[in-house]
Parts: sequence; C-alpha cells; structure tokens
Amino acid sequence: MLAVAAAAAMLLVGAAAGLFLERQRTYDRNIRRIPDAFPAESNRPVRAPGRAQNWLLVGSDRRADRATTGRDANQLLWRYGAQRADTIMLVHLPADRDRAYLVSLPRDSWVPIQGRGNAKLNAAFSFGGPPLLIATIERLTGVRVDHFAILDFEGFKSMTDALGGVDVHVTRTVWAPAQKVLWPAGTLHLDGARALDFVRQRHNLPGGDLGRIKRQQAFLKALAGQMVEQGTLANPLKLNTLLEALTKAVSLDESLTISMLRTMALQFRSVRPGDVVFATAPVAGTGTEGRQSVVYLDPAKGQQLYRALREDTVEEYLAGAGDAVNQVDQVR
Repeated sequence: MLAVAAAAAMLLVGAAAGLFLERQRTYDRNIRRIPDAFPAESNRPVRAPGRAQNWLLVGSDRRADRATTGRDANQLLWRYGAQRADTIMLVHLPADRDRAYLVSLPRDSWVPIQGRGNAKLNAAFSFGGPPLLIATIERLTGVRVDHFAILDFEGFKSMTDALGGVDVHVTRTVWAPAQKVLWPAGTLHLDGARALDFVRQRHNLPGGDLGRIKRQQAFLKALAGQMVEQGTLANPLKLNTLLEALTKAVSLDESLTISMLRTMALQFRSVRPGDVVFATAPVAGTGTEGRQSVVYLDPAKGQQLYRALREDTVEEYLAGAGDAVNQVDQVR
C-alpha cells in the first residue's frame, strides 16, 4: 500500500529538509532500487511540460513470509502470477510545486494489456511486473510515468507502526467479512495490522472497490495530518524513525537518485496535508467479465483528466469538475 505510506512522507519530507540533507547517505543506502522498471523508450509518451512529474505508486498484494520490497527484501519483488497490484495511484506533481494530486486507478479496471487482451488492470503486474504495468497505464492514459515506487504489506505495516498508528473517522458501523472485523462508527486508532485490514476492505462498502479507494485516500490524509499534529516533522528523533522505516521498506526505480529526492525535499517544504488533492479515475460503471467483477472506466471523462495530467493543468480540470474530487475526512 505504498500510496498510503510513501506518498505522505514523499510530500511532507520537504518540511524536514534539514534532517533529510544531514542523513541523506543513510537513507540512500536504505532504499532498494528496481532495475529495468520501465518499458522500452520508443513506445513511451512524452514527458509533462517543465518540471511537472507523474509518479506511479503501487502496493503489492503478495502476502510473503518475508519482505519483497525495501532494503531487507530477500524474496523477489515480482514472480510471474504470484502477486497483483493491490493499490495503484498516479501522483501528479505540478511544476509550481504548491500542491500534489493523487489519482487512484481502480485495480479492477477492465483494460487492454499488451499480449494478453483485456484483463483487470492489476493483472498487468502479475503478468509482467513493473514494465508491463507501467506500459499498460501509459497506453491507457497517454501519461508518462516519470518514477515508480512500490511497497508490500509488511512495509505498509512498518510505516504505520513507526508513526505510532493512525486515527481515521468512519461514519457507520460496518462488518468486514473477508477480514472478520467489525469497524464501529467513530474515530478508530489503527496500528499497522489493523490499518492493513482497514484499507483492504471492499465488501459492504459503497461501490465496492471504489469505496476501498476512498478508505485508502482517507488513511493517507489522516497519516499526513497526524505527522503534523504529533510534531513528527519538528522532532528529529520521531522524524528519523519514520524516514528510516520508509526508506527501508520502499523500492524505487533506479533512475530516482538521492540528489533528486533532496531536490524534491526542498521544493515541497511548504506543502501540507491540506494541499494534497484526491481523485479517482472516472468510472462508467461496474459489471462482470466471465466470473470476474470488474470496473469499466469512462473513456470520455477519463481523457479529460489524463490530458490534464499530461499538460500540467489538473487544477483547472478539477475547477470545472468539482465532483471528481474525493472528500475523505470521513468515510464508511
């Protein structure tokens, strides 16, 4: 669930640029790099204008006994058919660096995958690892993925626990049959294991997978807010614990150097949780393909969003499509 862990730290690390600069070598040694993460250059879209960037953040659903992402990984990140992408987010970083936009792509989206015909979007990772997933998203959206990052379940839990858990607000009591958990209405304090159950639930939520996306985004916003409220960013010891956990758990594409991360830390030093905007790729409806429950994306509305991601005009797009923004301070 990288999108609910690494994204918050990535966007808020700018507020802690001093510590980041001081310990950058340690953090760099912690990070595991992914070689050959991208598809062949000749088949890829053009870059966004100026210094705007689009990142692909992925959470792997492989429940391995040991880490598959991060510094301590001793199992392969990707094995054919062994795991799918549980969470998929495009993060748009505009050229002016005054905001960040997180766009969730439903993992059950029914899309064309090269060499495989139509299948669920998350199957692309199972079929061909990061390169095929990135190629599938780039062909679908026309948006070039500048950087790729991935976290597995163990990394997600360690990130959450490093912060001391996270508080989320739910509006109704709901039963999670897959996890066998009853979530009562009100404020819930989630440690790493409970947080994983919370963000993975889709049954008994409005819209199924779409309801789960809102939970994931609500958790991310709460995580970011808690960093500020608990003084994590102003406390070198707390912040170091958090950044140590993040950098040890995440895997990044090998083109993302420590100097790039340092530059980003400085560029985003004024960004706060309220400056992070959440959205979901437009959906036309849901249905079934064979025995699979799937999500059908809306091609026309989707292209408007994807064009904004390509051209760094997301703020203008959202101003004319207010219903595209997800309000996630409280969720089911």
